[in-house]
Amino acid sequence: MERDKKERQYPAAPRDVYLFATCLVDLFVPEAGLDAVKLLEREGLVVHFPQEQSCCGQPAYSSGNPDQAREVARAQLALFSNPWPVIVPSGSCAGMMRHHWPKLFADDPAMAQQAQALAGRIYELSEFLLRVLHIELPAVSDAPEERIVLHTSCGARREMGTRVHGVELVDALPGVTRIEHERESECCGFGGTFSLKHPDISGAMVRDKIASACATGCERIVSADCGCLLNIGHAARHQGAPVEVEHIASFLWRRTQGTRTPDNGGKR
Repeated sequence: MERDKKERQYPAAPRDVYLFATCLVDLFVPEAGLDAVKLLEREGLVVHFPQEQSCCGQPAYSSGNPDQAREVARAQLALFSNPWPVIVPSGSCAGMMRHHWPKLFADDPAMAQQAQALAGRIYELSEFLLRVLHIELPAVSDAPEERIVLHTSCGARREMGTRVHGVELVDALPGVTRIEHERESECCGFGGTFSLKHPDISGAMVRDKIASACATGCERIVSADCGCLLNIGHAARHQGAPVEVEHIASFLWRRTQGTRTPDNGGKR
């Protein structure tokens, strides 16, 4: 069940926003974070990036370590003190911040209030582009035709309900054909520490995902979640699968600018 299926009340487009880049973007795919900034700045926004930010705490939380997750979250709360939206280029991290941070501080009324107030300002990138900025993506006349598959992480799909936003953005791009496949709604097998604790099951899941996507004849798998992209990209390279991966921020920026051609995500 998708938690945010109920209608969310969206504010008017702001002048300032925060970017919570996520640790995976920061460490492994920094260009996705930079492209997210470019998309927001192109809409006239001032993007603020608190340098002390780190992790949303999801790895500890999903591993059954709420105390460690609480300390990670506590260190982030004070970084976003102005009442600006916090844009997250990851549906799973956005879901952690929006839905689980308030629970972590249930026994601390003051911190719970702060976490709840921040939760209301958390937006996954594609949701914010569509529902708050009402973005109209410029077309690039010489952009090549592409056939892509959209992958939505389990957290983004079920906690944030953001698959619809990715679909709407991709389908608005001239020259892009989005193809659905049989295993699109299934987990890629990453699941954070799940892939470490159950590597055989995780490996089988990602192989099924890649095989199903490649059977469509697609050239690229696009997603808003770097954990999934790293897992799928590495597995695709290992299998010799003829498909590349790309973060949706980079995909949108490239398709509307006609500039950088991405590397295969499995090589990162």
